[in-house]
Amino acid sequence: MDFFVSKQVEKPERGDLLISEPYLPDPNFERTVIYLCKHDENDTFGLVLNKKTNVKLGDIVDEVADYPAELFVGGPVQQNTMHFIHRNIKLAESARLVQNEIYWGGDYDLLTQMLNARSIFNGDIRFFIGYSGWVKGQLMDEVKKNSWIILKRATQEVIFEWDNQELWRACLKTMGGKYRLMSNYPKDPRMN
Repeated sequence: MDFFVSKQVEKPERGDLLISEPYLPDPNFERTVIYLCKHDENDTFGLVLNKKTNVKLGDIVDEVADYPAELFVGGPVQQNTMHFIHRNIKLAESARLVQNEIYWGGDYDLLTQMLNARSIFNGDIRFFIGYSGWVKGQLMDEVKKNSWIILKRATQEVIFEWDNQELWRACLKTMGGKYRLMSNYPKDPRMN
């Protein structure tokens, strides 16, 4: 008789957050929270929500030179590309719905017009340089190795309103139990 019981591994889905385990050795993802914009049988696309740059949107996009939006590092892949997520109904027609009225991308010309007219609020849109990506099966392998903690179905508040500097810790705290304990782990385990 086989007494081995396999542990059920939670599968990530579009709209989930990936929270890096406290001591993930990859510096690109140290204490990061990634919003999954796309996850299917072929690949996964996500954006790191809590790695702010020292650059403003207007520093790299001439069409909106005076718009005060902050830029984030979406991940280590193609850092010569810009991506955005938002909760704006006007831009939604040309964007991909991720979940719960959170959209990814959209009509760039309409976006620049709205930014210049100040008809989209800074708190309703986030901009990223680069992205985080996984090929078929890669993310699931990392989840099975406990590199990522999955927080199911992110809310608009978490994405757009929570303090990005405290996001990693705050997400773990909301999950309670052992995750709440993890939120207080020191960055260097030797400091324990």
